[in-house]
Amino acid sequence: MNGKQLSLLAGSGSAALLLAALGFQAAGYAPCELCILQRWPHVAAIVIALLILWLGNSRLLAIMGAIAAGAAMGLAIYHSGVELRWWPGPAHCSGGVGGLTGMSAQDLLTKLQSAPVVRCDEVAWRFLGLSMAAWNAIWSALLAGIWVTAARRG
Repeated sequence: MNGKQLSLLAGSGSAALLLAALGFQAAGYAPCELCILQRWPHVAAIVIALLILWLGNSRLLAIMGAIAAGAAMGLAIYHSGVELRWWPGPAHCSGGVGGLTGMSAQDLLTKLQSAPVVRCDEVAWRFLGLSMAAWNAIWSALLAGIWVTAARRG
């Protein structure tokens, strides 16, 4: 495959991951904040692939695609670590509400009511023992590799 074909394959892979995430959401698996954050690099990769389709193959665009897929992978690894309790996640979506000392009961109630419902540190779905975030990390790493190969062939 040439660089353009590889770029389109990688962009299609990001589109498939994004569609899968939206499909899970439609099936009732509400995304947490980190889940949604992981989607944006895939959107960027799709846009980059469309630019390559429109403008023609470009090594610079393929490198940008690799960076986008790498960012998705990094965010997914971070989220997987939060789920496995290897490190803390954002306090507002990992159970902590932070800064409770000195709060009135009304302030605490207001803060709790504005807290997101979906926690970042709880796994909603697993396949072969891996969470959606872990699968996203694996597939994003593969896509980053395809983008790098496209850049080399560009």
